[in-house]
Amino acid sequence: MTSLPTSDPDPAALAPLVSRTVALTPEAGATLLSLLPDAGPRDTTSWVRRGDGLVGWGRALSVTARGEDRFAALESWWRSVSASAVVRDEVDLPGTGPVAFGSISYAARSPIGATLVVPSVVVGRRGDQWWVTTTSTDSLPAQADPEVAGDVTAPGGVAFADGSLSPAEWAGAVGEAVSRIQAGELDKVVLARDLDVRTESPVDVRWLLSRLAERYESTWVFAVDGLVGATPEMLVRREKGLVTSRVLAGTIRRTGDDEHDLALAASLARSSKDLEEHEYAVRSVADALAPHCSSMNVPEAPFVLHLSNVMHLATDVAGVLTDDTSSLALAASLHPSAAVCGTPTPVADELIAELEHMDRGRYAGPVGWMDASGDGEWGIALRCGAIHHDDAQRMSLYAGCGIVAGSVPEAEVAESDAKLIPMRDALTAPPQS
Repeated sequence: MTSLPTSDPDPAALAPLVSRTVALTPEAGATLLSLLPDAGPRDTTSWVRRGDGLVGWGRALSVTARGEDRFAALESWWRSVSASAVVRDEVDLPGTGPVAFGSISYAARSPIGATLVVPSVVVGRRGDQWWVTTTSTDSLPAQADPEVAGDVTAPGGVAFADGSLSPAEWAGAVGEAVSRIQAGELDKVVLARDLDVRTESPVDVRWLLSRLAERYESTWVFAVDGLVGATPEMLVRREKGLVTSRVLAGTIRRTGDDEHDLALAASLARSSKDLEEHEYAVRSVADALAPHCSSMNVPEAPFVLHLSNVMHLATDVAGVLTDDTSSLALAASLHPSAAVCGTPTPVADELIAELEHMDRGRYAGPVGWMDASGDGEWGIALRCGAIHHDDAQRMSLYAGCGIVAGSVPEAEVAESDAKLIPMRDALTAPPQS
């Protein structure tokens, strides 16, 4: 059952949303992330890759839904808000006009639920085009004039501690999962672990975003309602009738030696264990998109995606949309994919609940944005951490690994450690010179 908190009003009871988008000429040298003011963890939003994307601050409206129908509840709310909105859009690109940023809990049973946030101010960039959107429930919202925000605050001393399971206990869970797979109960399961973080000073989201963007430029650097990270995986993009999805499954850690890493990439591309894991994930995405798309393009073999800390097997799936399904509804049809759950999905999901001993929260759930037309981009919340809503000096970091019959527990612990590096480094990075 889905519930909506009383603090989030019914859109029918609100004054219509008023939104104005105009072209923007930023200061020389400005970046999207440099324009973010100190709005606090819950009211800072970001979706940025290689300098392009969207950032926002403030909160004109928001809604939270929980339970099995959380996607549908958010979709209904946003359609209602968008239908009654008064929009002046002088730019007319995907991401202009009113925009909602969202992050969705992995599990329906999670009390954290799913949240959409409509920022008061959104700044967007696509190549040489910049724009700013101001949104409110007032009849005449003040037009923002964003400026470079200045210095951000370092988190100070950072202490890491085991989360729900120690590495040894988590390796035991991996071993149990391998036994279940070898017994024929399922083909694959994705197991995650968490890490507790305490910081000397409240976490400034902008500190994390800027450091993640510096080191992982090929990822989407995101922030929604206190969830912060850099995901390499595009769950689904809908733009003017074209639907695309990037599937990542199968991982190997980089050494920093280019020649050695090329050899590792070649071994990854030949690994029967990793190719099997990847095939499950690609099949689950293609099957979910097929009812909504025609002219599906599913490459026969993956390519190796090189990130600064790891390499992944990757496949880009594409199709032409044949109905009016929104990007959020497409994300709902894809979640949870084999890349974050397993195969068969119901069996893998039950095993996750049994072996992980934690609430994933919004880790491994969809995260991204949607505009009033339904276009948008939704990634999978990976390489991320959640700032606690009641204590900005505490975070939970997450990482997961795909477990198949040939998985070795010690190797999976090492892989999870590699996937925790982006957030660990972002928290402990020295100040920029």
